[in-house]
Amino acid sequence: MAASRDDIKFLSNPNLGQQQRKYCRFRKFGIKYIDYKDPDFLLQFINEQGKILPRRITGNSLKYQRRVATAIKRSRHLAMLPYVADMLK
Repeated sequence: MAASRDDIKFLSNPNLGQQQRKYCRFRKFGIKYIDYKDPDFLLQFINEQGKILPRRITGNSLKYQRRVATAIKRSRHLAMLPYVADMLK
């Protein structure tokens, strides 16, 4: 008597290996303007060395990733964010 797939009990969660779908937080929450004068918000989009995180990691859409990059560069120019950092976070 062979057990069908429906009879098999899972010992662990079958969705354990699946990652959640990335989403653009700007589209989800309706954020239209990215303020370059808010360094605490922009810190979410740079890593410990001060580099801008790519879209594949942040999940931003292309439109908002460009705006984030521009805001970070403006903030760096005004010395609100560092160009290069050692263990920023």
